[in-house]
Amino acid sequence: MGKTLFNLLRNRHVFVLGLTLILLFGARELRLSDPPFIASLRWITFDTYQRFKPREALGQPIRIIDIDEKSIAQLGQWPWPRTQIAKLLERIQNLGAACAAFDMVFSEPDRTGPAGFLRELEERGWPGRDEIKPLLSGIPDNDAVFVQSMAGLPTILGFFNEPRSAMGLPDAKAAYVVLGEDPTPLLDPIRGSVMSLPPYQAVAEGSGTISLGQADSDGVVRQVPMFIAGTNGEIYPALALETLRVALGDKTFVLKTSEASGEFSAGTLAMTEFKVGEFQVPVTANGHLLIYYSRNDPSLYLSARDLLNLSDEELAPLIEGHIILFGSSAAGLRDIRLTALGESVPGVFMHHQIIDQILSNTFLNRPDWATGAEIAALFIVTLIIGAILPSTGAIPSAAVGAVLSAAVSGGSWFAFSSYGLLLDPVFPMLVSGLIFLLTTILMFAFAEREKRFVRRAFQRYLAPDLLRKLEEQPHTLRLGGEIRDMTMMFMDVRGFTPISEKLPPEEVVAFLNRLLSPLSECIQKREGAIDKYIGDSIMAFWNAPLDVADHPVKAAHAALDMIKIVKELNDRDAFGFKSGPHKLGDIRIGIGLNSGPGCVGNMGSSSRFNYSVIGDAVNVASRVETACKQVGWPILLTQTTATACKAMALLEAGSITLKGKAQPATLYALVGDETLARTKEWQALERLHRELIEGRTRVASRAEIERLVNACLAVAPVDLSAFYDSFMPSPIIEELAGE
Repeated sequence: MGKTLFNLLRNRHVFVLGLTLILLFGARELRLSDPPFIASLRWITFDTYQRFKPREALGQPIRIIDIDEKSIAQLGQWPWPRTQIAKLLERIQNLGAACAAFDMVFSEPDRTGPAGFLRELEERGWPGRDEIKPLLSGIPDNDAVFVQSMAGLPTILGFFNEPRSAMGLPDAKAAYVVLGEDPTPLLDPIRGSVMSLPPYQAVAEGSGTISLGQADSDGVVRQVPMFIAGTNGEIYPALALETLRVALGDKTFVLKTSEASGEFSAGTLAMTEFKVGEFQVPVTANGHLLIYYSRNDPSLYLSARDLLNLSDEELAPLIEGHIILFGSSAAGLRDIRLTALGESVPGVFMHHQIIDQILSNTFLNRPDWATGAEIAALFIVTLIIGAILPSTGAIPSAAVGAVLSAAVSGGSWFAFSSYGLLLDPVFPMLVSGLIFLLTTILMFAFAEREKRFVRRAFQRYLAPDLLRKLEEQPHTLRLGGEIRDMTMMFMDVRGFTPISEKLPPEEVVAFLNRLLSPLSECIQKREGAIDKYIGDSIMAFWNAPLDVADHPVKAAHAALDMIKIVKELNDRDAFGFKSGPHKLGDIRIGIGLNSGPGCVGNMGSSSRFNYSVIGDAVNVASRVETACKQVGWPILLTQTTATACKAMALLEAGSITLKGKAQPATLYALVGDETLARTKEWQALERLHRELIEGRTRVASRAEIERLVNACLAVAPVDLSAFYDSFMPSPIIEELAGE
């Protein structure tokens, strides 16, 4: 279980990356399905862009004749007699208007004129109607008057999309050229309509739908269908578009789809643009125009009352050469719409915006590659953050994420402000932020789990500083066994058996605790790890589980610290052995050090294990500690450890046969640190000691060995008498030397 856990922890980069990819592909599917709340966030972002940078009004020749509250107050409630509307139409004709479009439908005969009055008498069965008929027959009918006024000025009439209507569909006034596949399956359908009377339609130059399509759930009109398709393949333009066609004197619309020559196609049929006159207009896949709003300017409107009351000189600059749109801002007529700029405007203003936008040649465009680009941005931002999160942590990753999000947002704003492209930054930033938050929480949970595991496993072995490092770098921990170059230490208390025989058990335990605690601190302060306590012995190692630079040197310094601690404890009789009744004397220890490869990891069963090291290098360290008694010095190092500690005060102890080893090993006594090794006294001792080693090698006489030993003792900066006693030849060696 521990091995599996650490394999997972060790590969947390892979884990985070895998989780991130799963979440990313889930987010991709969510984006492609485009639920309403995602679309709403996207449109709110684009609305915000428009509010920061609304379309600049360039003063195109378009005017709205407004049937406003003050006009109704003067001319009476709506609907007005058609003769009154005819007066308005004739007035703008006389003032030189280019054309006139009505954001309204005249679907019923005027009941206020002579014909309507007679129909009313017929319906009521009034007995004097026959006498009145001759009197009214000479008066022109209101509808006829209006039709006559329409004949004098290019007029465009509107119709409603009403599936339940029995009026059928109007006649199309414009011709169409389609480049690519038939677009009618893409367009909003019309199965019935509410339209103006046939005489009106006959004289009108154009006919277009005044329906603005379905507003979004928040009531904002953001896009309007430019064309709708009839049941028999007819195509009808929007009122604004038909008005522009008539004003330009054009006869034909050109519709272009993704299958047209030169158009990119991803295998899905879509409208891309249409052409009216010389203007090429980009549209959505189903032929909608994304409205780029300018501010609602009061100067665009001319009250119908003022049109009748002001002089020609006052009106001419406002009407001459202008496209005239008739509509109403009166609250009672309930034709108020909400724009992306947050303004409530009359419906006729929407038609004005469409015409004005086309004439200004300023468009919003959401290309067919926009969704793919947004998903790609999401993947790039999230994968970059996910790749660096496990190694850098939450704060640097958040900083990188903030920079990337700023880049995505900046790119989106640049695309909008410079090219009118609508690229959503919110979905990539929102989803990448959520994924970052989730993975950060998981990484935090993993980190805490790692720390708890590491602390439980190593708090008994490592110094607090080393343990903190291991908690910060748990990936450096390898469980289950690995070969590392290590330095092993064995420490043993000399004469422990007599001590344990003379002291009661509880005092033996107290003695060991008082001794082993400071010795263990010496090891941990030098970045060593306590492997185990074996009665009166300590087994420790360096360079696991974390890398420890110069581990042989640090182990050697720990050994010197331990000898110093034991001396201090003896000097102040910390154990009470000198003053107590047992008169046990000073405590002495022996330490053996060896460097070499060791297999370190969890040793034991799946339910209970210890972090330990095994190998031949461990056994050698144990035998070296035992050899301290033979050599007469408390710290012995093997050749490998001594080589790494050559700057310290070392003396060769000679070749010694270790228990269980066939070949003798050259051991070295560690006498002091680098400071001692740099003294003149020590350097003089080293020269004499080399002569002594050479003398032993050539089996010199006892007198020669004794002379060299005494010479060494004479210059030795510390008491080495016990150590040099081991250099005196045995009787057998003396006998061989005599021969």
